[in-house]
Order: sequence, then C-alpha cells, then structure tokens
Amino acid sequence: MRLINVQSRQLEEFQGRNLGKIFPPYVILSHTWGPEEISFEDLSLGLENAKRKCGYKKFDSACTVALKNGFTHLWMDTCCIDKSSSAELSEAINSMFRWYKRAKICYAYLEDVGSESEDEEQRESAFAKSRWFTRGWTLQELIAPPEIWFFSREWNGLGKRSDLAGALSSATGIDPYILTTGRKALRRTSMAERMSWAAKRETTRPEDIAYCLLGIFDVNMNLLYGEGKTKAFIRLQEEILKRYPDQSMLAWTPKKLHRLGLRGPLALHPKEFEDSANFMPVPFRYRDFAITEMGLQITLNV
Repeated sequence: MRLINVQSRQLEEFQGRNLGKIFPPYVILSHTWGPEEISFEDLSLGLENAKRKCGYKKFDSACTVALKNGFTHLWMDTCCIDKSSSAELSEAINSMFRWYKRAKICYAYLEDVGSESEDEEQRESAFAKSRWFTRGWTLQELIAPPEIWFFSREWNGLGKRSDLAGALSSATGIDPYILTTGRKALRRTSMAERMSWAAKRETTRPEDIAYCLLGIFDVNMNLLYGEGKTKAFIRLQEEILKRYPDQSMLAWTPKKLHRLGLRGPLALHPKEFEDSANFMPVPFRYRDFAITEMGLQITLNV
C-alpha cells in the first residue's frame, strides 16, 4: 500500500521492501473523479509535472487539510495505485473496503457543493443532489470508514457522517442507524437490502457496477474487464451465495424480460433490487443454497 506524505507530497511505500516500517495513521479521500486527476505516474515524475494538471489543486488541498488536522499521511485512489499494472489494480479493488475501514478519518470532498456564496437552504439542496451520492464506488466509502468528514468545494467543513445521518439517509436510502454505526451494522442487513443501496448508482466502466460492491458483501473475485456488466454482476452474486445462503438474494424484480419471457434465478443489475430494501435476513437454518451446473439448489419451507 502506498501513502502520500502530506508534508513532502511524495508517495511512500508500506509494503515490499519497507514491510518493517511502522504503518502510520492515515486519512483517506473519497471524491468523484474530474478532468486531469493526479495519477501515480504524475507523482513518479515529480511534483512539477503534477502541478501542471487541473487535479493538483484537489490533491494539494487534501494534503493541506490533513496536515492541519495533525495527520502525516493520506491515501487517494487516483495516485496511490499504479493502474498500469492489472495485478495491482485487482489487488487494490479487492482491498479497498479494508483500506477505508482502517483509515482514521475519511474526507468526503463534494466539489459540486459550495459553502461561501450559498445560504443554508441552497447548501442543503446541493448536498442532497451531489454527484457523490450517485457513484458506485462511493457507496463502500460511505459505509466502511469509522467516521467521515464532509467538505465543500472550498474545503470548508459541512459536517460529520454521525451528525448528518438524516440528510445522508434521505440522499442514499440507507437507514440512519447503519450510517451512524457504519460497517458494524452490515451483519444485520440482508443481501437484498445492501443491493438496493446500489440500485441508482452508476460507474464509468460497466463491470465496476459489480466490482465496486465487493467490500459491501465481503467477497473477493477476479477482475475481468471486458466481460460486460451483466456477467460481472452474476459472478458477484454467485460469490455472495457461496458465502451467505441468504434467500433475499432471490428477492428482485426484473426490469428487462427475456425474449422468451424466461429469466434465471439471479438479477442482471443492482437496479433490479431497487424495491428490496425491506427484506430482513433470516436464520441460515438450511445451508444447501448454491448455484450449480444444473441450476439453483435450495431448501425452503413450503
């Protein structure tokens, strides 16, 4: 894992040859990507190269705020992962939830929410409509960290997750209790309810609509960019069923019918779980719940 030293603005390794180095407390950034984000390659070539890009201001401001809050290191997805390495990218995506969980604080930067020229009512409206709430990757970034501090485009504080639970619930459809307790409450939610949180979210790469949910369900899988979003999402559900025999995984509503009117037991997209938020998990009395070559194997009460 790489971290940014917020004083030098340089990357530091905390794996491989520096395995014995003490792992420092760090801040982790959650944001939506914009044009010319600072990449791993940019920082590798030096700060002068990075300063030429539009994304440097966000990078620099995040470091400045972290330093003011007493932190020495920051993690930012745009530049702490070498995305030219498919192996490293796969490892990072499968580890992402854990990295957010391990951070001391998450800074959620909402660049479409102002704070200086808008009154409180305008600010609240902009907050609820922020693009941050529509992206697939920010779902796990909302749940995993121990606490989140929200910031406006000017890097003024908007509040903490624990204090904004009501507004966050209205924007995301996630129960306030889950937002105040974070990842600890996940075990009390059904698989269908978790899927419903992603129903209206989008990702730039089609397959990421499945990959961005790995941490929410605590599963791992290989990344196969090019397989398409449907195959990726079906593979995700199969991995979930291997770990959790939760019958609510079948509680989805088809948005698209097959030309013959037939569908398999698994959903094609998270949006098919949009109306499944109220399903409760049931005790796993029967464990024989699996997708086999012959179809669905399950034991149910009749």
